[in-house]
Amino acid sequence: MLLDTAPPAPRRWEIFCNVVDHFGDVGVSWRLARQLAAEHGLQIRLWVDDLATFHQLWPQVDPAQRRQWVEGVDIRHWTPEADPSDIGDVVVEAFGSRLSDGCLEAMAARTPRPVWINLEYLSAEDWVPEFHGRVSPHPRLPLTKYFFFPGVTAGTGGVLRERALDIERNAFLHDQESRAGYVTTVSLFGYGGPSVSSLLDAWSGGPDTMLALVPESRLLPDVARFFGQPRIQAGDRFERGNLSVLVLPFQRQDLYDRLLWRCDCNFVRGEDSFVRAQWAERPLVWNIYPQDNGAHWGKLHAFSQRYSEDLDDTVAASIREFWRLWNRGETSATVLGTAWQRLWIHRDTLQSQARRWAGRLREIGDLASNLVDFTRSRL
Repeated sequence: MLLDTAPPAPRRWEIFCNVVDHFGDVGVSWRLARQLAAEHGLQIRLWVDDLATFHQLWPQVDPAQRRQWVEGVDIRHWTPEADPSDIGDVVVEAFGSRLSDGCLEAMAARTPRPVWINLEYLSAEDWVPEFHGRVSPHPRLPLTKYFFFPGVTAGTGGVLRERALDIERNAFLHDQESRAGYVTTVSLFGYGGPSVSSLLDAWSGGPDTMLALVPESRLLPDVARFFGQPRIQAGDRFERGNLSVLVLPFQRQDLYDRLLWRCDCNFVRGEDSFVRAQWAERPLVWNIYPQDNGAHWGKLHAFSQRYSEDLDDTVAASIREFWRLWNRGETSATVLGTAWQRLWIHRDTLQSQARRWAGRLREIGDLASNLVDFTRSRL
């Protein structure tokens, strides 16, 4: 009989999250913490500096509590006075969250010293596999930081996916009533800007009957302006031409997954909703987080190239064109509408590609499991 000789996974983990991108940073950190606790049986402390934003994403979180247990995770309000002295076996800095000097001193004093992980942002750029797993010694303390890169290719950390996600999605879709084939249903989530009005205008005057489901987000003021309203809120419904818009409450993570599963196309943003849209196996449009130095354009191009590399040149070009116009804030409804029609005429091909892409991601393994394996031999 063969015995499993792999070392046990480090048991106590600290995950530190500084909320920068509103919901994206805490969204990924929370999914990771829940999965490590539920599927790997680890003791997780999640340190978050903005519990109010966390509460919007997961209402069970009480923003007034400095410490609370939710979904098997020990959640702490991360303030300068709240650094842990009893540091765990693994310390994860999510997306550049910077640890205090006191926390670093506690890590250096621990025996054995913890595995220190810098969890980076997701990127499909060519250089990512080369830098995944690289080390950086601390200049003053006896500590080593490992850079862990999520990614969509072999040699990276993969992306988050719970073990039961495919089963839950298939069961949900099986239980759904047959959707009307004459209405194209989209979810619309993004950072907002002039392209929102352009797209709504194009859809209202376009040839297809469209239903846009819009969760509360930063783009609501743009939707309100398009319909001539001072403000809009969850429950409001508007119609113009061939377009109907229904405003939804902000979706907690599990409900947002179901929204993605039921739509024909999903407009998503940042990282968390972007990854979940890929697992939804539906056509998607990505609104990447803009960076001051324009670095986001390279990341957008790298992913669109990989995502469409198996497609006919015409289909691949339609994806890249529409994503570029959406992200640059195209103000012409004619330009954006024409690009949408060039994209959406290939909807069956886009649907097939979404399924193939999810299959490729599964081959890489999920980020949480890859991260656990990474830490086993480094403690």
